[in-house]
Amino acid sequence: MEIFGGLSGRQRTPARHPTAKAPLVVALHGGTYSSAYFDVPGYSLLDRASALGVPLVAPDRPGYVDSAKLPDGEGTIRGQARALTVALRDAWKRYGEGTQGIVLIGHSIGGAIAATIASEPEDLPIIGLAVSGVGMRTPTEHQDQWASLPNTPLVEMPLAAKDFLMFSPPGAFDASMPAASHVANTLCPRDELLDIVGAWHTVAPDVLRRITAPVHYRQAEFDQLWIVNQGEVDAFARALTHSSRVDAAMVRGTGHCMDFHYVGKALQIQQLGFALQCACESTTPTKAPT
Repeated sequence: MEIFGGLSGRQRTPARHPTAKAPLVVALHGGTYSSAYFDVPGYSLLDRASALGVPLVAPDRPGYVDSAKLPDGEGTIRGQARALTVALRDAWKRYGEGTQGIVLIGHSIGGAIAATIASEPEDLPIIGLAVSGVGMRTPTEHQDQWASLPNTPLVEMPLAAKDFLMFSPPGAFDASMPAASHVANTLCPRDELLDIVGAWHTVAPDVLRRITAPVHYRQAEFDQLWIVNQGEVDAFARALTHSSRVDAAMVRGTGHCMDFHYVGKALQIQQLGFALQCACESTTPTKAPT
């Protein structure tokens, strides 16, 4: 089902907003997951947003599921950001009426893409950015691991390896997980996996420096896809030199896919509360610094 801009996905549009000011939330999934990441029963960000009267759209990013494919060479983080910026203009026309602006929520690679969009918002009314599962640097050994993936446009991460990387430590998630998350698993464009481990660390400081909107940032203590320590979290926050407000913290005792861990409910409530606060502040985005 196309929800906007040639992208498939899912959306919840409450009949009315219970608060005087509400945002339009756009949620961008990470690599190897579809938009279903935000709609797993019992862990659904869409359901939580709807309960608060917050309209939320979660597209399948370009190249995923039934969304339009990108031209060769455009499957990078920046290429995805460019395509999504265009698509978000349509999302704003379709779903933005009565809201104060767009708050982007992004997880993992989706967080890097959301940050890149927020760094160059053009004419989009970006009033907030909430990201999790993305950092400044990935372990160096991941470059060789990702480079060994099949040389095909779309790749599938082996299930056992994926569950091991996405869920940690033991006891931090319900016994129904990781199996319950498998409904969101899908093929992933190889280009974005290579880009996040090969180039993101070189461009991240400048991307973050150019963001002017408020930022909510959470990183998991036991995230196995990123180098994680308090110093890295602090470095991410310091890089946001032009953001009007930064709330950055490490989340103790949880792994990469925080939404699917016990802490997921708290994370999602915090992100939606942040989005509502951004709407109440009615921040008018300015052009990113040059």
